[in-house]
Amino acid sequence: MNSFLDTPLNFVKGIGPARAELLSSELRMRTVVDLLQHYPFRYVDRSKVLSISQLQETNDFVQVKGVLGKLIEEGTGRNRRLKSSLRDDSGVMEFIWFKGLKWIKESLKPGKQYIAFGKIGAYKGRPSMPHPELELATDSTVHKGYLQPIYSSTEKLTKRGMSSKGFEKAIKNVLANPDFDWPETLSKEIKSELKLVSKMQAIKLIHLARNDHDIKHARRRLKFEELFFIQLELLLKKDLHAKQVRGFVFESVGEYFNDFYKNYLPFELTGAQKRVLKEIRRDLGSGRQMNRLLQGDVGSGKTMVSALAALIAVDNDFQALVMAPTEILANQHFETFTEMLEPVGLRVELLTGSTKTAKRRDIHEGLISGAVHLIVGTHALLEDKVQFKNLGLSVIDEQHRFGVAQRAKLWKKNTQPPHVLVMTATPIPRTLAMTLYGDLDVSVIDELPPGRKPVDTSHVFDSARIKIFGFMEDQIRRGRQVYVVYPLIEESSALDLKDLMDGYESIERRFPKPDYQISVVHGRMKPQDKDFEMNRFADGKTQIMVATTVIEVGVNVPNASVMVIESAQRFGLSQLHQLRGRVGRGAEKSYCILVSDKKLSNEARKRMKTMTETNDGFRISEVDLELRGPGDLMGTRQSGDLDLNLANLATDGKILAYARNCAMDLLDEDPSLQMEKNANILRRAKQIIFNKPNWSRIS
Repeated sequence: MNSFLDTPLNFVKGIGPARAELLSSELRMRTVVDLLQHYPFRYVDRSKVLSISQLQETNDFVQVKGVLGKLIEEGTGRNRRLKSSLRDDSGVMEFIWFKGLKWIKESLKPGKQYIAFGKIGAYKGRPSMPHPELELATDSTVHKGYLQPIYSSTEKLTKRGMSSKGFEKAIKNVLANPDFDWPETLSKEIKSELKLVSKMQAIKLIHLARNDHDIKHARRRLKFEELFFIQLELLLKKDLHAKQVRGFVFESVGEYFNDFYKNYLPFELTGAQKRVLKEIRRDLGSGRQMNRLLQGDVGSGKTMVSALAALIAVDNDFQALVMAPTEILANQHFETFTEMLEPVGLRVELLTGSTKTAKRRDIHEGLISGAVHLIVGTHALLEDKVQFKNLGLSVIDEQHRFGVAQRAKLWKKNTQPPHVLVMTATPIPRTLAMTLYGDLDVSVIDELPPGRKPVDTSHVFDSARIKIFGFMEDQIRRGRQVYVVYPLIEESSALDLKDLMDGYESIERRFPKPDYQISVVHGRMKPQDKDFEMNRFADGKTQIMVATTVIEVGVNVPNASVMVIESAQRFGLSQLHQLRGRVGRGAEKSYCILVSDKKLSNEARKRMKTMTETNDGFRISEVDLELRGPGDLMGTRQSGDLDLNLANLATDGKILAYARNCAMDLLDEDPSLQMEKNANILRRAKQIIFNKPNWSRIS
């Protein structure tokens, strides 16, 4: 970056030391480059002047021209306000101010012609504009082809003169400075191939746009660059990892695998499972450490694939580990793996916080001697005491619930890091997977096993409660079981518990003992009580499970055919989809009923509509990304890492694909970025990639 772009903001005309300090604390803006990367979020066409008769409340920001009326002060104390009007040939509109009255009275000249700019409201049936921007009308006031950039600001900054207008002035001063220059960051070849404007042009066009054409070219160039360097970093990280970290070579698919596959495989693998298994086998035999993300919808058969991968590890004299985020999920995995793998002679053990001391000692000894082939557990597996004879494969379920430091501990369980298979049942949109997990290889199981029927989903209002109870009764009479789930919002656990207990009481009145048995599970219960209730439901001793979202993952009851989700508008899409995945696990037709009140936001309506229209988790995840954005979807840590100023993963999938392909082609041709034509890219990579601490550490 050249020295002018590194200039501290206190030296910029129109900012000064006090505002610079505030910009640093409010928006982490410290230099000219930070200021120029504060892009407008929209533009207002200042070349259009409407007549007052054309104004409507639906207008956003508008510009009108007319004669300013008398300034009239009303009210006292805090209720003081200043009113005026503007008249043109077609009518009259009202102006009103609540702040800065003294300055406004001194600076405005009633009877003169003004250009007024602002947002339209209504006052006593006439158009009104609170706090208009006013300037004396001259021939040059209305700028032809001028789009006014609108910048985001904060209340503190606005009070100190750094409103959108303040940003506009400061940025114009910087762009007019003769020292302003922005070195190119992409190669001529990439710019030419994708018809991108230069970096310098893009910065000027985005702040000084004259028309939509300018905005389009500037945004396309700047979005591409943001995404290109993120992809370049991920691919360099992946390449460095492959060179630096050797992987154990699993040469053979042997006796355990073949015995299980021929004699104990409970169902024919789907085409998607076979494809993913081939990808995993190729990694395990390649000599490089596997780092693979396995995505698959609820019930798509990820557990079976991980069991087969574990058998390959054991066939090559290695041990395998499966780590889950909760005890409930770890218990379920343990039961599943035990049922599948013990018949072929594997010893499977479970290690969680609840494991008794004597059993724990026995497990530790079995792991060190190699007698335990597969260990399933929670964070308890990360303890230093847990040592292995030869750990070769780590399977991490729902990995976004584990931190980087926690996962790194697994690496130290052998002389060189084990192969890693990361699994998630939360479908991740392709654009997000490419960006958050671009340094992992991604496998997708995109078909359900035969016999799995899509869940029939309907959306009803609270008033249909009697019908819902009748439907639940009918299903129970047929021998089925029912979930009724209430929302759990951490900030209001007392309120949620009340919701749940009120719901439980009304269900108990409708489904009385001894004809019906009901389980209740919520987050305030002791773990052993929770497990007791869940096991009663799983064993068929209770017909109805009333719960908060603690049952979102980890409960597998094939006989449950109905999922009723109360206050469904309070759940996110991915949570609704996860909850729906708790039913539809048996041979019977299953149902999900979303219950909400009638007052729904547009976003909540879209969530309900999406759930009733599709069972496809990937389609649902795309809508979720559109509605919530990447930060909310994946947690703030990851979205912060993305550091996107302009690009939007929900809408810029096409640009992201271009960026990734360009980065891959570039590294194929020039892995160390040493070719002359890539000098600009190398210089930028040194600034934003290689300067990061531990940039090469895999996450």
